[in-house]
Amino acid sequence: MTAFPARIDVHQHIVPPAWAQILDARGLDSGGWAIPAWSAKDAIAMMDEQGIATGVLSVTAPGVHLGDDAEARILARTVNEYGAEMVKDHPDRIGSFASIPLPDVHAALEEAAYALDTLNADGVVLMSNARGRYLGDPDFEPLWAELDRRQAVVFVHPAQPPMPLLADTPAPLADYVFDTTRTAVNMVLKGVMSRYPNMKVILSHGGGFLPYAAYRFSGLTATVVDPSRSAEEILRDLKRFYFDTALAASPSALPSLLAFAEPGHVLYGSDWPFAPEETGSYYNHYLETYPGYTPGQAEAINRGSAEALFPRLAHVSSAAVDP
Repeated sequence: MTAFPARIDVHQHIVPPAWAQILDARGLDSGGWAIPAWSAKDAIAMMDEQGIATGVLSVTAPGVHLGDDAEARILARTVNEYGAEMVKDHPDRIGSFASIPLPDVHAALEEAAYALDTLNADGVVLMSNARGRYLGDPDFEPLWAELDRRQAVVFVHPAQPPMPLLADTPAPLADYVFDTTRTAVNMVLKGVMSRYPNMKVILSHGGGFLPYAAYRFSGLTATVVDPSRSAEEILRDLKRFYFDTALAASPSALPSLLAFAEPGHVLYGSDWPFAPEETGSYYNHYLETYPGYTPGQAEAINRGSAEALFPRLAHVSSAAVDP
């Protein structure tokens, strides 16, 4: 891998002022994790340092639905228009996943249409659970059908699960990994991934522990939970997911992730600014020195796989990065 591989970072966050202000006013944060400062200038400076050509930005947990449907509609529109302005100002350096106000399905459908058609968002972001309801919930079926019809890219970011935090342990440390896995299994068991083959779903942080435990899920489902479905069928649906490397590029996680994921289904992620730049450097070291890549695999993780999902970014090369 080169020093400046012009990565496309699919797991990078934006902190719209209106969103940060409402969280602060209510004493909220991201599962016990503080909300950091953000600016486009700081984001681009970080990307230049880390060899990232473009960051596809998203609002992280707790998302835009804080308990009131009407308020969530307004907040989703506000943060999505803010993100669109950042893309307009920096089209080669910044992309956008639009926030969707689940569990209000009607509002979610309206905002997805506005964000994708009017704001030209690169995809949508969903929290792993929407006010405690996981993404395989039958009530969410109309949203999945619409996203599939549009062949949309869906980024699933973890949220705090509907249970108490571990004592003195913020949710991003452990519970987020758990909740990503939980919603992915729920989506497969409820048939979302088999019914809607045209959308592309990215799971954060290497998919939680899904790659490591995939054969546990497939074997037990086929023999105990739902014998009408074969282990091969369950594995096929689990393998439809895409995965980002944010906080997951390590000597123990990468072998499992790369052994499980389909070719072209692993994408670079940094989790900046919620993971500070030194954290990104820590995981980039492991990503860059991993000895087990097959030919072309490292290049695909850095940008090739993302180019296939986001064709508008395919022209952005290392020229965007000033080493």
